[in-house]
Amino acid sequence: MSDQASSQTTPGGVPAGESPTYRLVVVGGDGIGPEVITGGVRVIEAASRIFGFSVDWTQILVGGVAIDAFGTGLRDEDLAICAASDAVYFGAIGDPKYSDPKAKVRPEQALLKLRKELGLYANLRPVTVQPILAASSPVRESLVKDVDLLIVRELTGGLYFGKPSETRYTSSGREVVDTLSYTEHEIRRVVKLGFELARGRRKKLTSVDKANVLESSRLWRTIVEEVAPEYPDVQLEHRLVDACAMSLVTRPAQFDVMVMENLFGDILSDEASVLAGSLGMLPSASLGERRTAHGVFGLYEPIHGSAPDIAGQNIANPLATILSGAMLMRMSLGRADVADAIEAAVAATLAEGYRTPDLIAAVGEQPDTKKVGTQEMADAVVSALIAGSSLVVPSRHTWVAGT
Repeated sequence: MSDQASSQTTPGGVPAGESPTYRLVVVGGDGIGPEVITGGVRVIEAASRIFGFSVDWTQILVGGVAIDAFGTGLRDEDLAICAASDAVYFGAIGDPKYSDPKAKVRPEQALLKLRKELGLYANLRPVTVQPILAASSPVRESLVKDVDLLIVRELTGGLYFGKPSETRYTSSGREVVDTLSYTEHEIRRVVKLGFELARGRRKKLTSVDKANVLESSRLWRTIVEEVAPEYPDVQLEHRLVDACAMSLVTRPAQFDVMVMENLFGDILSDEASVLAGSLGMLPSASLGERRTAHGVFGLYEPIHGSAPDIAGQNIANPLATILSGAMLMRMSLGRADVADAIEAAVAATLAEGYRTPDLIAAVGEQPDTKKVGTQEMADAVVSALIAGSSLVVPSRHTWVAGT
């Protein structure tokens, strides 16, 4: 920033020269992870120059690359670095050479450990269909119009963490057991978060369960009903998970915020992801209860995997990672101004016709399409961010910092 600008304010209203510093951990991971996270970091760095803040980046190895280097997917010292940061910015993990489910060490174990040890109990997956990409969705265009939903998935309980979970050998053959266990506290905190988020959006919360069959779901529904009176301004509905799965593809625009347990959230969020036309468009946030000096601690990552088949080819879509960076700015750093600017820049980039191969695949290359690679797409977003820094449109939704 020039000396002349130093006496002025940044687009975010911060006097130039009063530069806050945020401590962020960056994880490239495996496959396309390093490629997309590089694009995301470049966008945040550009935003830092526009809005007058600094980022203290710490890079660590997690996943298959960490197994290669250290023999474990996540070292305790790197976990401690994450715990001391304001947020973690994550690419993707997963490597085919560690895909044997019987392997003692697998990349995915590192991500589960991060979630559990850092107390990241809620996974937020917004699904918004960019109007200009509506034709790319495999769902009929008229159905995805106006889709703007947020899935809140409980992340550290349920079947994935319940004990015992094992294979047993009996006289009549093998049998397996997985345990679905939830405490009242685990349910109540994620349900309250769902209500808080709905209050900042369109004030409608859908609670998803299987209360006609599962005891855990009956407790879930009971607690939802106990919490609901605290939020009289939020409309509540209950949906059984199987009926909800059908409605997600037949009437997706009816949903606002959806809250559900771990397994249901894993399945339904992947189903909902197809509405946007590409996994490369959808960000996510995993939040904990710990507050930093700026917001709520969290881990931010695109919902797609490591896609090793296209790694190193500069064709992966970085927009989900870039939009995850916007979520990081809004939720963990309290910078809604920066988040709005990044999201507006992504929309402007798409409006200019920039497309990575995944966005072209569904509809073919159009006359106004500008086919670009991973890093070129990130460059286009940076250019749009600079061009539109004084013309940021406020977000339609708010984040309640007290949750």
